[in-house]
Amino acid sequence: MEIRRSTRVEELPGVGKVRAAALGKLGLHTAEDLLRYFPRSYEDRRKVCAIDEALPGIPVCIRAMVAETPRHSYLRKGLELTKVKTVDARSTLELTFFNQSYVKNALIPGESYIFYGTVEGFPPRRQMTNPVFEREDQTRFTGRILPVYPLTAGVSNNLLAGLTLRCAESCAQDMPELLPAAVRQEHRLAAAGYAYEHIHFPADEEALDLARRRLIFEELFTLSCGLALLRERRSTGVGPVIPAAGLAEFRAALPFALTEAQEKAIAEAAADMASGTPMNRLVQGDVGSGKTMVAAACALLTGRAGWQSALMAPTELLAEQHFRTLSGVLEPLGIRVGLLTGGQRAAEKRKVKAALAAGEIDLVVGTHALLSEGVDFARLGLVITDEQHRFGVGQRAALAEKAGGEADFLPHVLVMSATPIPRTLALIIYGDLDVSVIDQLPPGRTPVETFLVGEDKRQRMYNFVRKQVGEGRQVYLVCPAVEEGEDDPNSAAALKAATTYAKQLQEEVFPDLRVGLVHGKMKPRDKEKVMSAFAGGELDVLVSTTVIEVGVDVPNASLMIVENAERFGLSQLHQLRGRVGRGKHQSYCVLVTSNRNPETRERLKTLTRTTDGFRIAEEDLKLRGPGDFFGARQHGLPQLRIADLAGDTRVLKEAQEAAAALLARDPGLDEPEHRLLREQIQRLFTQQAERFN
Repeated sequence: MEIRRSTRVEELPGVGKVRAAALGKLGLHTAEDLLRYFPRSYEDRRKVCAIDEALPGIPVCIRAMVAETPRHSYLRKGLELTKVKTVDARSTLELTFFNQSYVKNALIPGESYIFYGTVEGFPPRRQMTNPVFEREDQTRFTGRILPVYPLTAGVSNNLLAGLTLRCAESCAQDMPELLPAAVRQEHRLAAAGYAYEHIHFPADEEALDLARRRLIFEELFTLSCGLALLRERRSTGVGPVIPAAGLAEFRAALPFALTEAQEKAIAEAAADMASGTPMNRLVQGDVGSGKTMVAAACALLTGRAGWQSALMAPTELLAEQHFRTLSGVLEPLGIRVGLLTGGQRAAEKRKVKAALAAGEIDLVVGTHALLSEGVDFARLGLVITDEQHRFGVGQRAALAEKAGGEADFLPHVLVMSATPIPRTLALIIYGDLDVSVIDQLPPGRTPVETFLVGEDKRQRMYNFVRKQVGEGRQVYLVCPAVEEGEDDPNSAAALKAATTYAKQLQEEVFPDLRVGLVHGKMKPRDKEKVMSAFAGGELDVLVSTTVIEVGVDVPNASLMIVENAERFGLSQLHQLRGRVGRGKHQSYCVLVTSNRNPETRERLKTLTRTTDGFRIAEEDLKLRGPGDFFGARQHGLPQLRIADLAGDTRVLKEAQEAAAALLARDPGLDEPEHRLLREQIQRLFTQQAERFN
């Protein structure tokens, strides 16, 4: 049959409704989808060797004849065994198959096959377990480099490779050429057809390298073009012109000196706000690096210029904390600060809303309540959001729309994030934002001492908890799951589930201490009540899930214990560690794990060696990859199919420069040669497509 890019998978030979549904779970509906579904690794099946030539433990192709009828047996329910003896001119190879009953009919005595797998043992007793095989006179995958794909139930690698091979042979050359000829030539990139054919079935290592580089470049180039277009659309708006007046007075009013990194971030934001185009800036830095002072400086400039500011925090506790901090700094300088949260009394809310609408509040601090009906601003000039990845672009935009009577102006936007992000990843996640990095901590901050311990040190750890509480300090104790077995039933016994553990600690371990519990399944009001009690010193030990990762300041907390630490990413552990070390006392972080895997332990030891959030983030990105960095998709930006931001930074830089050069020549991608590229960008940015039309 003739296979086109648009051919549905159910039309391909060997695919019925059941297999088509299974392929659909992988997002594979057409031949083009198959060609765009890239392998995760490869098996080299080019060399076929004799049984006695195979090296133990190394995957290899063996040519052998089936010497007997396969022996099939049932060991117990759910476990079947098939054994068969094969031979070549010099040796014997015993094959064992588990739960593959089809083998007893598929392997015919006297026929020769190519078996691919790992040989174990030494002559004369050599064996293979669960090899894949093909008849010698009907080989499809022997003699070539075979792709290995991510799979799902009902889809085998042989099925996927077979279907992709048909599509690669039939229509790889018809895949759309998104890259302009000049870009391909300048960067020495293979044609699209060649790349899509050889990424699946490369002729050799060189062909695979050419295909990979072309496709990685294309992905990063397309993404860079899209982000540049977003940035361009943003820069065509009109923002309030806010002069950088009053910063000297701001510095003089502070009881401490700003760090160089804070000064740089303030200068960058001030330049944005004075430019006449809307600022969209991310300020990222470790917990305690002083991002709030950058926000305070921006709010002061905005207020002095006759505009209002709004700061939105993810929790009421954090909003109240920001309100106290900013009131103390800004009110002596004449900036009127208000607070608006869902938990306030109705009369109090009405009063704040009326003052906002009348222009009697210069800076309002609040939660999602700022987005609610009836919240109107007289002249909103600056929107500040805290912990941006917990809000998303939609909510930021919703707040920005409340620009009051100045409908022609787009407010400036400042985003604060305490999650250090490697710069390469920030370029993708926050592609429509400029980035300021605060990579210094204020002087006088004592680094948190971090230790990695096993279960055998548990009693000593409990004694240390008592010592800290005895000295008047408080302790966080974080668990990865809320209830036993909820996260992973198979390892329920190993997990320190928060509810069970809190009860055990209160009743058996620390009956004389005040133990509290907070987790994500609690009602917001109950959660904030417990957090307030801990912040007020009414609890000694707070057992928690990661809901405290972004939380309120408790300067008296000096010890953070993380159970089952191997279940957290490094950046998340670093965030948790940032909950302590906020006061004048030496603070500690103890990572508890019973995991003996050397790689896991080495990963966790990174935390014991450095407190630099950016170094930890780079290491986390290297170890876990960009897809898992936040554990979820961000803001509807496209997922990367083949590029690896940790390893492909050089290609990313090249692609960004090429994208900038192309858009300088054709800002709207309106030339006929760029039509396919423009369409691909619109498809990629599905949730933001309206910004391109």
